Amino acid sequence: MTDTSIASPTLIAWLGFGLGAISGALGNRTSCCTIGAVSDIGAMGDWSRMRMWLLAIAVAILGSQALQFGGMIDLGKSIYTAPRLNWLSIVAGGLCFGIGMTLASGCGTKTLIRIGGGNLKSLVVFVFLAISAYMTLKGLFAVWRLKALDPVGVTLPTNQDLPSLVAITGAATRPQAMVAGALLVGGALAAFALIRAEFRRFDYLLGALTTGLVIVAGWYVTGHLGYVAEHPETLQEAFVGTNSGRAESLTFVAPYAYTIELLMLWSDASKSVTFGVAAALGVIAGSAVYAVGSGNFRLESFRDPNDMLRHIAGGVLMGFGGVTALGCTIGQGITGISTLALGSMLALVSIIAGCVAALKFELWRLERQQN
Repeated sequence: MTDTSIASPTLIAWLGFGLGAISGALGNRTSCCTIGAVSDIGAMGDWSRMRMWLLAIAVAILGSQALQFGGMIDLGKSIYTAPRLNWLSIVAGGLCFGIGMTLASGCGTKTLIRIGGGNLKSLVVFVFLAISAYMTLKGLFAVWRLKALDPVGVTLPTNQDLPSLVAITGAATRPQAMVAGALLVGGALAAFALIRAEFRRFDYLLGALTTGLVIVAGWYVTGHLGYVAEHPETLQEAFVGTNSGRAESLTFVAPYAYTIELLMLWSDASKSVTFGVAAALGVIAGSAVYAVGSGNFRLESFRDPNDMLRHIAGGVLMGFGGVTALGCTIGQGITGISTLALGSMLALVSIIAGCVAALKFELWRLERQQN
């Protein structure tokens, strides 16, 4: 991580596009989906897709921590591990995102996958999610977030990732805690996922392993290939080709906003296709290629105005919630948790809680209509 050569931002973007395309194609094939996993448990008691999700998290943890232990990346230089833990923003944002993805029939990743498959409803969700995310980053919603939510939190004596927190207690060095945390958390999740024989099917394993490995690869691309110890223009540390200016892996809320911004300000020489934007576009492309190749591509639209309003509301809630909570089911649920950050764990719990609450409300509403 001390090489002063500068990677091409174009290379970083193309690698992001490739990783996104892999995610899109395999996500379309395997139906790796958080809301699907939660609804399967509630409706049928089927944990298969949840096990797929948990195995993906395990792979991401083990791979990312291995890269960090080997000195190839430093996850402490990501947005997830900062000492400041804005717990109210994370909980509120996570709940909003969970409710929103239920209304919109899928999270940010699933929205991109469905666009690639010809779903026009998801295209509308994309637009409203992007606008809402941009408003939460820099617009009206940002004022509410900065005044009401972000000030509530705690500042920890060190970074909020578990290895750093263990290290300051003196119980172990940070590298030792890194290995122990990865093996304990990642190993436990992998064991839970693989213990049931019915889960050990090709598509489930394919979806979990590739999703987790793509996250690891994303960290390597931005945190190693894109890392510059001292940029010649600023004389400061830099991560080439990322919107945050830090190490990143896949996440699908803020890149929506930056995609819309880029399209509107294309002639602005200061704007460029970044890793996150390229990854989002790659998911659409990969899903489209798979959908066309498998004969599953078909145009689908809203069944009635109420359906459209539900999806618009879901997009707005996901845009606000995802930015406020610093990520989505992928951005916090896998990428963030791969850093072993406390905030990421809290965010995933909040997202699932919001999803469960919304699903229960939908079930109650349907039962009431039938009666």
